[in-house]
Amino acid sequence: MDKKLSKKAVRAGVVTAGTTMTVLMSSPAFAVVRDDGDDPGSGLSVLQTLGLFVATPIVLFLIIAGLVTLAERPRGQQER
Repeated sequence: MDKKLSKKAVRAGVVTAGTTMTVLMSSPAFAVVRDDGDDPGSGLSVLQTLGLFVATPIVLFLIIAGLVTLAERPRGQQER
């Protein structure tokens, strides 16, 4: 039982270390410096943001799910 506990502890440590390194390397401080040719537009409103990042994926999911359902629907009695 000690081996399972130590394997779990090692796995948790590796995941924690990897996550910490990823967070530290993707620091938002690098975003302060502007690049040459950088021309940001105006920001999005709350409704535009919700529409783009919430409503659009939900609508696309429903369209794809509907198409898959229609494609898999039995077309009456099939011969064997």
